[in-house]
Amino acid sequence: MEKVVRGLEERSEMGVAVGIDVAKEFHWVCAIDVTHSEVLVDRRVENRPHDVAALIDELQTLGSERGGLRVGVDVVGGIAGLLCAMLLEAGIEVLHVPGLAVNRARQGTTGGEHKSDPRDAAVIADQVRHRRDLRPVGALSELDAELRLLVGRRRELVTDQTRRISRLRDLLASINPGLERIVDPTQKAGQQLLCRYVTPTEIRKAGRRRLIEHIARGGRIPRAHVEKLADGALDAAKAQSVQIPGERVAASLVRELALETAHSRARLSELDTELQAALERHPDAALIASLPGMGATLTAEFIAEAGSIDRFVTPDRLAAAAGLAPVLKQSGKVRYLKRANTGNKTLKRVFFQSAFCSLNHPASRAFYARKRAERKTHHQAIISLARRRVDVLHAMLRNRTPYEHRVARAA
Repeated sequence: MEKVVRGLEERSEMGVAVGIDVAKEFHWVCAIDVTHSEVLVDRRVENRPHDVAALIDELQTLGSERGGLRVGVDVVGGIAGLLCAMLLEAGIEVLHVPGLAVNRARQGTTGGEHKSDPRDAAVIADQVRHRRDLRPVGALSELDAELRLLVGRRRELVTDQTRRISRLRDLLASINPGLERIVDPTQKAGQQLLCRYVTPTEIRKAGRRRLIEHIARGGRIPRAHVEKLADGALDAAKAQSVQIPGERVAASLVRELALETAHSRARLSELDTELQAALERHPDAALIASLPGMGATLTAEFIAEAGSIDRFVTPDRLAAAAGLAPVLKQSGKVRYLKRANTGNKTLKRVFFQSAFCSLNHPASRAFYARKRAERKTHHQAIISLARRRVDVLHAMLRNRTPYEHRVARAA
C-alpha cells in the first residue's frame, strides 16, 4: 500500500506528459495533463530550430503551470538530433520510448491496427505518463558524438566490404575457379594480384617474374608469400585452357571490385587510427578496455551504443538492454526462463564477441569450463559468460576502477 501511495505521489508531481513522434520533416507532439487526462497540445511541429524553440517555450509554460514536465521520444539521434539537443539544452527531462513499445501499446487500444503520427504521439505520451522504467536521454558530448559517427561509418564500410568480397569471389569462381581457391581477396597480396591479373590467359602471358614484381608492389608483403601466390596462380592458369563466356567482362568487374576492396581496406585502417585517438581522450575507454576481450573496436562500439553508464541504474538494466537477461514465461502452473529475442543487437554482439575473445583469460576460461560441465552448449556457455561480464563491467564503470584479476587463495 505504501508503494502505491508513493507512486501516486510521484505521478502527481509530474503535471504534463509529452509524447513526440519523430520524423524527418516534422514531428507530431501530444501533451497530456496527468491529473485530468486533458489533451493540452496535439499538433505538428516543423523540424526547424525556430519551430522547435517555440514548442519548448510552450511546453515549459505548461510545465510550470501544472507542476512538472517529462518528454518522451521514439527516436534518439539521427533525425531527432536537433530536437533532443534543444530539449536537453532547455533543461527538460527527455526519455526514450522504444518503437517496439509504441507499436505494442498502440495495438492494445481500440482500432490499434490504425497507425498515424498523432496516434503514435498520444501513445508515447501515455507511456511517459504511466511508466517509470524508461531510460533517460542524456546530452551527447562532442567526444561521444565523434565516436558514434566513426563507429557507424566503420560498420557501414565493414558491411560493404563483406558484400564486395563475396561478389568478387563469386565472379572469380565463375571464370577461374582454380585461382579463387588459392587467392585471399581480404589480404593485400590477393587484392594486388586481382587488380591486374584475373583470367588464365592473362596470368600465363604475364609469367612468373611479372607476377612476382606486380604483387610485390602492393607494399610490405613477405617475399615467400609473394612467390607462393604467383606460383599458385600460374599452376591454376596452366590447368585451365578453356575460355568461359563473358570472361572479359567478368574479369573487368573483378579488377574493379579488387581495387575497391583495397581502397576500403585502407580507409578502415585510417578509421581504426581515428577511433584509437578518440578513445585515448575518452574518460571511460581505458576502464572498458581493461576488461579482457574488449579491444579498441568493441570498446568504441560499446560507448557509442550504451552512452553513459548512468542510463542503467543496475547491471540488470544493462543486461536487459543488451538482450542478455533471461525472460520469464509463466502461465498457471507453467513457469520457465527463456532466452530474450529483443534488446540492442549491437550491444549483445559486443558482449558476446568480447566474451568469446576472453576465453584465453584464466577467470573467463574457468567460468566457461564450469558452465560446460553443467552440460550447457558452447553457445549457452558464452551467453552465460557474457551476462556475467555485464555485472563486472557495470561495477568497473560505477566504481571507476579498472579490471583486476584476483586469484582465490586456498584456506
